[in-house]
Amino acid sequence: MPPLDPQVGAAVAAAGGRAREVLTPEGLTAWQERDAAARPRPTLDQLRDGGRFEVAELRAPRADGGGEVTLLSGRPAGVGGALPLLYYLHGGGMVTGNAWSVLPRLLRSWALPLGLAVVSVEYRLAPRTRFPGAVEDCYAGLTWVAEHADALGVDARRLVIGGKSAGGGLAAALALLTRDRGGPAPVGQLLLSPMLDDRGDTFSSRQMAGHDTWDRASNATAWQAVLGDRYGAADLSPYAAPARATDLSRLPAAYIEVGSAETFRDEAVAYADGVWRSGGDAELHVWPGACHGFDTLAPHAAVSRDAHAARTRWLRRILPPE
Repeated sequence: MPPLDPQVGAAVAAAGGRAREVLTPEGLTAWQERDAAARPRPTLDQLRDGGRFEVAELRAPRADGGGEVTLLSGRPAGVGGALPLLYYLHGGGMVTGNAWSVLPRLLRSWALPLGLAVVSVEYRLAPRTRFPGAVEDCYAGLTWVAEHADALGVDARRLVIGGKSAGGGLAAALALLTRDRGGPAPVGQLLLSPMLDDRGDTFSSRQMAGHDTWDRASNATAWQAVLGDRYGAADLSPYAAPARATDLSRLPAAYIEVGSAETFRDEAVAYADGVWRSGGDAELHVWPGACHGFDTLAPHAAVSRDAHAARTRWLRRILPPE
């Protein structure tokens, strides 16, 4: 088993048993309740951070007419013109998380230093909403934002879709979906420890069982919640699990990162290889000694700082000022 980075390992040890708690089907409801309590939604006033940011809640209609998707829009205050946009999908195994809680970090880390606008998507969670509910929510929001780009003060030609963990998997699925539907055309996809493969049969998935902070047992529980009776289907759609895709051509440039001590390591590496084999552009980082969620557990670790710097450099390169 790959060793943990010492600083990351210390943070995992300090977190105790909860760092490696396993998500089970029987414990899913309690897991969701604990997450909701531990991850409160900041108010719009809190998100504005004393006037540093302009933040608004937006609503996009779902394509099936079944209500609306909530979008959280943020940008540095007082910055005029059409800003490049990071369209972001939160993590949480597609069973937890929310669009509000990730926004402060996105605004501080990228919107302010890079002059970006950010839209965070409140997609529906499993098992209450199964596939394709979440990815269709993400697509509905993306098309609405692109159609209203002028009013929102964003440049739809300088658009990156991105996310972490489940959000990274959804971003990859969204890139495939918008390509195939002829929808908005992102210039990049930022895939951070992406949840790509429902099958759980990679070497790293088996190697890290019982060791990673999100292991194959938790991953299987989440995929079962998302897919229901389609879990394990031979003909599962790549819009559900992008690792199932056989055509990775004509996709936006990809930034793909994962940890060497992570369940998702091999599926992320294979996805980057698939992009290259299809003639596409991918930048791959496998961070040594990093587990799933390493930069959240140990934000001040050297490997976490290196990872943030690499992501930022890629964003700056893919979204240059006009």
